[in-house]
Amino acid sequence: MEPISLLMAVATVAYFINARDQKRRIALLQSYLGQQNIEKLMEDLTQGYMRALGETDLERQGQIWQLLATAEQTLATQFKQLAQAFASVDETQARVSKLPLSIPFVSQLLPATTFDLRKLLSIHAHGIANAADNVVGQSPKNKAFTMTSELFLMQHTCHWFCRSKTVASARLLARHKTSYAQLLAAVAPATGKAYGALTA
Repeated sequence: MEPISLLMAVATVAYFINARDQKRRIALLQSYLGQQNIEKLMEDLTQGYMRALGETDLERQGQIWQLLATAEQTLATQFKQLAQAFASVDETQARVSKLPLSIPFVSQLLPATTFDLRKLLSIHAHGIANAADNVVGQSPKNKAFTMTSELFLMQHTCHWFCRSKTVASARLLARHKTSYAQLLAAVAPATGKAYGALTA
């Protein structure tokens, strides 16, 4: 077989293996996300923050922040439940490649280049809970900024697990006009430190 034909054959096989693996990962994560209302709560919160920040009546603004605080607690509780439930997934199914692109069998061949999604979801759960509880005593505006950053980073992690780091970062930039580096700098320091230690 000609070298170019061999390369094309290998690339084709790798593509189909990756596609199958991505479908499995998407189905796995969705089976847990489907038990919660996390995506809807995220959408409601981000839209609510925009309403609150655009409200000129301080009394009305305060009422919106109060309603959002309840939604934040609900989301934090649901994400904690998700992380706890996902912890039961077998480690071999929860490995995520640190490499920019998805490569077949990387978790088996190069386990040192992967991290455990179960641990990362736990980090996100703590970050979201701390933001909801406002443990550092931020203003409502800054709290909203921190919570939004925590949520977008968690969303990036989910896309990373399902596709690849490169695809997740591209989606982040396209949807939220924010780079991966900017997001890491925007989350709470404790989240950023724990996240970096696991994914670096």
